[in-house]
Amino acid sequence: MATQSHWFFWALSSAVFAALTAIFAKVGLQGVDSDFATLIRTAFILLVLMMFVSVTDKWQSPSTLSPATWGWLLASALATGASWICYFRALQAGNTSPVAAVDKLSLVLVAVFAFAFLHERLNLREWLGIALVSAGIITLAFKR
Repeated sequence: MATQSHWFFWALSSAVFAALTAIFAKVGLQGVDSDFATLIRTAFILLVLMMFVSVTDKWQSPSTLSPATWGWLLASALATGASWICYFRALQAGNTSPVAAVDKLSLVLVAVFAFAFLHERLNLREWLGIALVSAGIITLAFKR
């Protein structure tokens, strides 16, 4: 499991791969329905993760997970699936940069949802950062 001190490396890596996802998906969506492309992408992800978990010896019996864990992972999977379907449809219909900018509104929503539901408290500096990100998203996403 990633340690607290390595969070920035993994978060930055996630951002790099998310950026590449947008570029690769935009090119890969040529001549294919976005929902079907999402299915193909998901199948590839499943295969890669199965290999990764196997090679790194991280497999555990699913029966060891609590019902609550199963429920939250199902909710996360449904949200991820809905996000991917919407993202691929947006990429197919629009230009990559504004689609990606609006998609990053998730950063703002995570802060708001974490505040509302997880009772995480951000300080003034962090809320200012969220406000600046919001302004940046609006600036990038909407043409005059």
